Amino acid sequence: MKINLAALLSLSAALALAPLLCVAQSGNGLDNPDWTEEQIPPPPSFSKDKLIPLDMPPHVSVRVGVDPETIAVGGDGVVRYVIVMTNATGSTNAVYEGIRCISDEVKTYARLGASGQWSTLVNPAWKALNDNMPSRHAQAFARQGGCQNRLATSQKEIITALKSGRKPGQDTKVN
Repeated sequence: MKINLAALLSLSAALALAPLLCVAQSGNGLDNPDWTEEQIPPPPSFSKDKLIPLDMPPHVSVRVGVDPETIAVGGDGVVRYVIVMTNATGSTNAVYEGIRCISDEVKTYARLGASGQWSTLVNPAWKALNDNMPSRHAQAFARQGGCQNRLATSQKEIITALKSGRKPGQDTKVN
């Protein structure tokens, strides 16, 4: 069977662009001026026993992890999750956030403090993931599996990437 190289290259290019076309068709692309965020669900319950740890810079003194059961990918292209931070004395804080992978932005919806109650933010705003924020946990989550090439994948792919320490879709083959 003779394979036409031009046809093979065209097919490869189409397959490589398929995820981007799906995002554009779903209305979540940056070129869509009518994009709106879905109604934000209330903060989900989380378990400190099931956290997937995030690699943080050495100067960060708290342990940071994400409860995989709280990860949800919305139809609006936003990945929502709960991050849990534990200090050396065992004190725990948590944040309920969303990342819009396509625009590299994060939004904090609620914080859980020492009282154990969620405090919902009024009119939360999108902020650049690369802003000079006091904490880099959102950026760590996005880079360690929450987003792939500025796209939101599925909950399963995100969890797999976070657990394996590689980005979703990254080839595991070693030469």
